Amino acid sequence: MDLLSAAYGAASDEDADEPPSSAPVAAGPTSFAPPPLKRPRWESRQHLPPLPQSFPQPPLPNAALPLASPANGRYVSKRERALLAASRTPVDSASPLPPPATAGFDSALGSITDSNLRADILHSLRCQPKPGSSTSFPSKLSVSLKGHTSAVNCVDWSPSHAHLLASAGMDHTVHVWNVWDKGNTTARVLKHHTAAVKDVRWSLHTPSLLSGGLDCSLQLVDVVKEKVIKVFTHDQAVEVIKFNPCNPNLFLSGGSKGSLRLWDIRSGLVTKEFHRSLGTILDIEFSADGRQFISSTDTTRSNISENTIIVWDVQRQVPLSNQVYTEAFTCPCIRYHQREASFVAQSNGNYIAIFSARPPFKLNKYMRFEGHGVWGFPIKCNFSLSGRELASGSSDGAIYFYDYKSARLLRKIEAFKEACTDVVYHPVMSNVMASCSWTGEISVFE
Repeated sequence: MDLLSAAYGAASDEDADEPPSSAPVAAGPTSFAPPPLKRPRWESRQHLPPLPQSFPQPPLPNAALPLASPANGRYVSKRERALLAASRTPVDSASPLPPPATAGFDSALGSITDSNLRADILHSLRCQPKPGSSTSFPSKLSVSLKGHTSAVNCVDWSPSHAHLLASAGMDHTVHVWNVWDKGNTTARVLKHHTAAVKDVRWSLHTPSLLSGGLDCSLQLVDVVKEKVIKVFTHDQAVEVIKFNPCNPNLFLSGGSKGSLRLWDIRSGLVTKEFHRSLGTILDIEFSADGRQFISSTDTTRSNISENTIIVWDVQRQVPLSNQVYTEAFTCPCIRYHQREASFVAQSNGNYIAIFSARPPFKLNKYMRFEGHGVWGFPIKCNFSLSGRELASGSSDGAIYFYDYKSARLLRKIEAFKEACTDVVYHPVMSNVMASCSWTGEISVFE
């Protein structure tokens, strides 16, 4: 009888969950040793609690192993809950968490304001002279900007903050330059791309930059707050981007596999897509009213030169003409004239061709701008603010100035030792020009 009383005198698990019918009997100190295996169906396999990273941990030999967390829906007694609570390591809510991943910005190296500019530059920016009021050419070196470690693909002046210049490089970075700052001219170094940046454009009315590159993304960045506003994911490398001149919320992108897409910044979605079997898009250019645009395509793989330059209707999403330029050369740059119904195309035949901007968009066979070299480099050209001159980079590192009416060479500036890839006139000061090179240098002339 004593053995039977000792065997059945211990309370079962079900009894532990019920309120006692009489006063509890004093017992020894509470032990958290695992309960005896008298109900195998309630037992769980014993192992060490998982680490915070949830990596599996092998059991240690001869160690008292706490219970694992029970499966959902299974009855858990008070004793088992106590064992589980004792086996878990509390997490300190005040422990520091790893910092969130940043968007890849260097700390502000300089200022983006115009409070520390040269007095003559500040006066010229505030006076806002009329386009064409100056007939002098950019001739002397004003500022040399160094920071890129590889080729610079393009430069772009801010239309709303005209003392700022942006540059896109093959070193995966976008630089923002406070060109005439008397302290540090490097205002921002943006590292939000993971591959070469092929193009960068300022927003028309705000200090925001839109850039695209070989990482198949388009990224809109607030330069003041140093924050990525929106990322537009592409399915191919982005070669070129342009804002619609009449709607700053719309921009066009050209891809490495021939895509032409019109995006809306507000929704982050593609609103129109222009379908045609094209090669790599080399350049795109909107007309002044935003109703048409021109695309330049690499047709070397297809051996069909009729698609080299195409004029598109934006609203109807159809080409107006695809037989504009039928010579066997690609054109890395297209530019509309600001005041006349014409556009020019930089040709790998080492000349600039001129076309009518009215249907049927005929090539002027009796005039071309010759003297500079292209030789496969992405050499760009641009019109002056008055439209009377056309400036072009060159494979020999010089900048060539042509008279628009006669195509006569007016002047040549030795700018770099390697190819000069882009030349851009200042939006306010007509005698100021920014240029960049294949070696990563940027020079501003005035």
